[in-house]
Formats: sequence, C-alpha cells, structure tokens
Amino acid sequence: MGGGGQQTESSEPAKGDRGGPGGGRGGSAVYTWEEVQKHCHRGDQWLVIDRKVYNITQWAKRHPGGIRVISHFAGEDATEAFVAFHPDPNFVRKFLKPLLIGELAPTEPSQDHGKNTALVQDFRALRHRVESEGLLRARPLFFSLYLGHILLLEALALGLLWVWGSSWSLTLLCSLMLATSQAQASWLQHDFGHLSVCKKSSWNHVLQKFVIGHLKGASANWWNHRHFQHHAKPNVFSKDPDVNSLHVFVLGDKQPVEYGIKKLKYMPYHHQHQYFFLIGPPLLIPVYFHIQILRTMFLRQDWVDLAWSMSFYLRIFCCYYPFFGFFGSVALISFVRFLESHWFVWVTQMNHLPMEMDHERHQDWLTMQLSATCNIEQSTFNDWFMKQISHLTVVCQTVYTVFICLFPTMPRHNYHLVAPLVRALCEKHGVPYQVKTLQKGITDVVSKVEIKNNGGAKEQNK
Repeated sequence: MGGGGQQTESSEPAKGDRGGPGGGRGGSAVYTWEEVQKHCHRGDQWLVIDRKVYNITQWAKRHPGGIRVISHFAGEDATEAFVAFHPDPNFVRKFLKPLLIGELAPTEPSQDHGKNTALVQDFRALRHRVESEGLLRARPLFFSLYLGHILLLEALALGLLWVWGSSWSLTLLCSLMLATSQAQASWLQHDFGHLSVCKKSSWNHVLQKFVIGHLKGASANWWNHRHFQHHAKPNVFSKDPDVNSLHVFVLGDKQPVEYGIKKLKYMPYHHQHQYFFLIGPPLLIPVYFHIQILRTMFLRQDWVDLAWSMSFYLRIFCCYYPFFGFFGSVALISFVRFLESHWFVWVTQMNHLPMEMDHERHQDWLTMQLSATCNIEQSTFNDWFMKQISHLTVVCQTVYTVFICLFPTMPRHNYHLVAPLVRALCEKHGVPYQVKTLQKGITDVVSKVEIKNNGGAKEQNK
C-alpha cells in the first residue's frame, strides 16, 4: 500500500512511546506508510503533511473546519488538502508543531497508495504558479458589487409592494426577485466560507455570517462543516455528505448494486427517477436543510449562528407583515425557499451527480476532484444562473466548478484564467476533463438517476 513495507529500525523505539493520544513526541521517530495507515480509526488518527507525521487524535475535536473533514484523511497523506483549504499554511503550521510525532522514513515515497508522483509534482508546480501570478488574490470591488446587487434585489422586491400593492401578480414577482437574491446570496456566502475574499480570515467569517445568517437565515458553521467535507472527499460514500441521501435515493453505479445484493428496499428505487421531482428539488431547502440547520444549531449550542438566523426572520416579518400578516409572511418565505430549492438542486447536482461515485479510493487531489466534477459551458446566462462573475458579467461557479474544487480559496473572478492551465495538465496526464452544455448537465441528472436505479433493480430481482 503506497510504499508500505516493514517499519524501519529507527522507528521501533517510538512504537513504545506514543506520546499520549494528543500527539507530540518531538518528531524524532520515522515511519513507513504501512505504520501510518494503521492509525485511521476514530480513536487513533495520524496523518502526513509534507512527509511530517502528526497525531491528530485529540486535536481533531478542536479543528476549526470540523472534526469530520480532518478525520477523513486519517492514515493518509493530507498535504494537498492542507494547502488547498488554508490561505496561509505557514500560519497554520504553528498549531501542528505540538502534534508532530515524526516523519516518513527516507526510503518511503512522498505519496501514499501508489499515487502518480509525476502528476502530484506537476499539480504542486501549477499551484505554485497560481500563487506567484496572484490568482489567489481577490478584487474587493468585484465582491462589493456582487453584494450590492443582492441587496438591490431585496430592496426592489420590497419596494414593489410598497408602491404598487400586494396583488397576486406582484406578490409572485416579488417572490421571484427574493428567490433570485437568496440563490445569489448562497453563492456569495460560499466565497466567504472558502476564505477567498478578504485577506484576514476573521473578516471572511464575519461577512459569511452576515450573508448566510442575516440575508438567508441559515448557519455558517453548519454549512462549513458540511461543505468542507464535500470538497475534501467529493462523491466518496460515507465521507461526502452531499451523496448521503438517507436511503431516499441510491446513487452512482455501485450503490444501487450494493442495495440490491443486500435486499435493502427502504424506498421503491425503481421509481426514484419519478419521485425525485416530488421530494428532491422542491423539499431540499425548505424542509430537509431547514430542519437540519435548526437541529445543528441547538444541539451544538451555536447561539451566535442562531442569533444571526433569527435576525433574518425578524427582518422578513418586519418588512412583509404589513402586507401579508404573520401567516402570509410565513407562506411567502416558504414559497421563496421552494423556488430557491429548485434552483439550488439543479445548479449543484449537474456538476456532481452524473459523475463517478464510489467508496474511498485514495486518489491524488487532481484525479479525485476531476473524477467527481465537471464544468458547464460558459455563456452569459449560464454564468449568472449558477455562481460566478467574469469580467463585468454576473456569472457562475458551476461553469468553473472544477477549479472551485482544485483551488477552494481562489476568488471566482480568476477561474477563467486558470482554466487553460488545468486543462493542459489534465491532457498531459490523461485525466478526464469534462465540459457539458447546460441542457446536457440537467438531462444527465435525471438520466443518471434512472439508469443507476435500473442497475440496482436488476440486482434486487435476482
């Protein structure tokens, strides 16, 4: 396994001195990959960053990004993920020093699980080029204008009712404008959550809480802990929460077969391509996410996020109570959530749902992200409909989802600049790089659900 072999002689003394579950032995020992890979359990977690071995067993609970995302790399090389998620790795390294227990033996390769060394090195060179060319630096005016257009939509929706009244047609138009502002706010909080806007992480955190909390009524910590897992292990069962369908759907090529072999029939999966339209896009945000957010905030006693969330509902009721009353305001925001949920599901799923889904395969960062992600062809409408801004046009991150996954802290206005570099690297190493039309992306979501379901149905009928 990735260089494995027997533990080197110099690491033997360290085996009798684990330095406590929290780590920290001064880093004098050396290990093989085989030894590191044994420590991949909930109560015993090691990982490797730049050939240094760290015991994160206890510290994982205090990890700012959440215990799960760092635990997903237990027993593995986490170098690429560490660099990708942290805008200032050197600052973060000081927190790692007490956890250092040793390093890889000189005879061990730098990559585990037989990863392509040349590919990994070329991607690191690309990362260095991206940094040196300033592609990780944001333009404040860009994001200020983006926030401005969201606030403008909110103001126009309310002004519409104040000036012309709350007829059915105007209420519908108001709802559409609010749903648009909510969807665009989702993309903006995504930028702040990835620390890709402000130089100081603290400012990113505050602005994210304002956007997702006050403008959307959700929880920043809930989103971060969930979404970082998705980026760390995209389309990996049991690690990516976005492919955890709670037995409502069976996804990918393997899960339907596994359910069929085990005779698991929680739902009529051979009809999932039909009931997907009834419980997927319509209910994800207004029901499932809403319940999950409230549950998470109360269970974790996240009172700060709860306060931000409550400020959203207070604002909504203050603005719309005069027109619709209490229950009418509840109906309005529920309808807005219903509309936004359709938008959100189709935009986010066309990049990932039709792609490969599997259990952990220990792929290198580039291959893992590209196998689970595709881009959508760029156009003015596609760009605005999904999540990105290029030049002076409001455009979409789904057009460039591959680059969000490869470089989570890159500002979205630079995606088009790194696109040819990533494509060239993929061509050099034979890594599939997929680009689809918007129509193809949407139809693939439906067709893949149906095709994969039929595969599972065949197994169930055996």
